[in-house]
Amino acid sequence: MKITDTEQIATYYQALLDRNPAYTGIFYAGVKTTGVFCIATCRAKKPNYNNVDFYQDIKSALNAGFRPCKICNPTQNAYPTPPEIEQALKLIQKNPKQRISDWQLKQQNIQPEKVRRWFNRHYGITYQTYQRMLRINTALQELKQGKTATHVAFDNGYDSLSGFNYTYKKITGKTPMEQTNIIVMQRITTPIGPMFIAATEKGICLLEFVDRRMLETELKDLQRLLKAHIIMGENDHTKQTQQQLKEYFNGQRLQFSVPLDTPGTTFQKAVWQQLQTIPCGQTRSYQQQAYAINNPNAVRAVARANGANRVSIIIPCHRVIGKNGQLTGYGGGLARKEYLLNHEKNIAP
Repeated sequence: MKITDTEQIATYYQALLDRNPAYTGIFYAGVKTTGVFCIATCRAKKPNYNNVDFYQDIKSALNAGFRPCKICNPTQNAYPTPPEIEQALKLIQKNPKQRISDWQLKQQNIQPEKVRRWFNRHYGITYQTYQRMLRINTALQELKQGKTATHVAFDNGYDSLSGFNYTYKKITGKTPMEQTNIIVMQRITTPIGPMFIAATEKGICLLEFVDRRMLETELKDLQRLLKAHIIMGENDHTKQTQQQLKEYFNGQRLQFSVPLDTPGTTFQKAVWQQLQTIPCGQTRSYQQQAYAINNPNAVRAVARANGANRVSIIIPCHRVIGKNGQLTGYGGGLARKEYLLNHEKNIAP
């Protein structure tokens, strides 16, 4: 949303002049003369007061036609993980089967309230809920390896089998003795904004920007179509995706090799499969895409299938443009689409 309050604008403009880090991620400054938007700490020459608009979020700045500043990289640097949060996450990594309490956080000079607010803002859940999901994901893997529920419960820090069973069913919808389908999801940062990666045991089922308008609907559809519950966590597929995305943005990868698990209609799957044949650095029109799947009259249906794609970048729907060569709709925003296409032109042979 664009900021219109004059007092707030004056405060933000002064913070921009001062490069005040306390305002990083609080506002985004769109510079009318250059067409870019920045975060508070940007080192670029400061614009005149009348040449800057302020926005509350990245999506609003992108929708207003501004592109990310190459100096301050707002889509990446507006979402740094604070040192206290990094420390809290490391406590989980060192003790994956132990519940980290507020008291233990305080012992490490970490403020539990600050951790709680950060997790609520960026994950929509508390730090304790995040921990429970990770522990249940660990328990699930151990159960599939043949370990008993009793062994898994006590080994993962539960005081009783009944307490473990209750938490397990609350998170997964099943008891430890029932077949459980789980989608694990984690949040990552990319040069063009934070994203969610979600995966089943078969492969990646979602890769979307966190500000994607249809994200909530996509997550609900995935759980329904895959008959699975989403919990915070990671598996080999999410780790592989994160590594390959890093290589892609560093210009070291043109194609992705991660396995996919993308539920959809036969037509949608045909469109998504065809999308993956478009070489990096090239584009196609919706009409060309329709001809490629031997259905030349299905241009609109092809466009809808592209819009239904839940795995951004890897299934490259950003490589499809209008027949006249103009950029068309993209769930992540046209600025991101333009960035991806320019990036691929630069790295393609």
